[in-house]
Amino acid sequence: MEVAEAVQPAVVNVSARRGPDTVEEFLRRFVEGLPSAPSPRPSLGSGFIVPPEGEIATNAHVVRGAVDIVVGLADGSEYPATVVGADPLSDMALLRIRAEEALATLAFGSSSQLRVGEPVLAVGSPFGLEQTVTAGIVSATGRFIGAGPYDDFVQTDASINPGNSGGPLLDGAGTVVGINTAIVAPTGTWAGIGFAIPADLAQEVLERLRQEGRVVRGYLGVTIAPVSPDAARRAYLPARRGALVVGVFPGSPADRAGMLAGDVVTYLDHEDIRSPRDLTRRVAFTRPGREVVLELARPDVGRVQISVTLGEAQVDDEGVPAGAHRHPPASPPLRARPA
Repeated sequence: MEVAEAVQPAVVNVSARRGPDTVEEFLRRFVEGLPSAPSPRPSLGSGFIVPPEGEIATNAHVVRGAVDIVVGLADGSEYPATVVGADPLSDMALLRIRAEEALATLAFGSSSQLRVGEPVLAVGSPFGLEQTVTAGIVSATGRFIGAGPYDDFVQTDASINPGNSGGPLLDGAGTVVGINTAIVAPTGTWAGIGFAIPADLAQEVLERLRQEGRVVRGYLGVTIAPVSPDAARRAYLPARRGALVVGVFPGSPADRAGMLAGDVVTYLDHEDIRSPRDLTRRVAFTRPGREVVLELARPDVGRVQISVTLGEAQVDDEGVPAGAHRHPPASPPLRARPA
């Protein structure tokens, strides 16, 4: 109870009005007889105030396409907000308000220290019910749900519903360990499975948004997949760990550095790469133009070290960076929807 009371003043309601659909607007200008433009569509979500005062973390999908944003504080006051930056790939956004009074803030904890079964609280505005607190446990960590190339969600059974998006997931000490973002909802509402962006990732993205207004990601230029038993055997690996290079994009940094299909990436800058997700995230959050050292297990050769100067990832029409694609999982991803 004490934790809930302590954190609530820093949790906010985010109301964003979205403009009419751009395709509809285009047609309406040139086709007679179409109905008049609808009023902007409301979007309701949550967020929380982070240091320094006046900055608010939320989900990118809460404010996507917004024509204006209003942030409601726990004391009932409201302020117009501006978007400092948004990153659709991680579904993170940073807002800013100008308040005259001092504001409560929430501190981030470390999501890497979370343990399955640990109690957590979710705070937000489900269905517009502001300052709603629900409790549960950490059901799993490192979840891949098919939302994008950087999937690494904290799963929880704390009740999360539409309107909770962008609100904090808190540990027993009241520190933020995740940002609530999605649910599995066969009936359209909570079914005991919710997902949060891990705090470690959220902090890194928010700092990039604060400094640059966007997230610029590194680009290697390979298609990767989990290491198969045959690939591990051919590369003389004692265990199936690392990222198997399935293809190399012509002219990419990987191509120029001499990477080959069949290589298994086992280390980046002498840090362990255990899975394709490890490599995807490490490359993405390395600055373009930086030279990194990759250790490869090459079929019929053995250990090879190469240096690669990373390029800048270009985002395709689906919002996926080129070179970040992975082979689909053996089973279909969960059908998760924004909360």
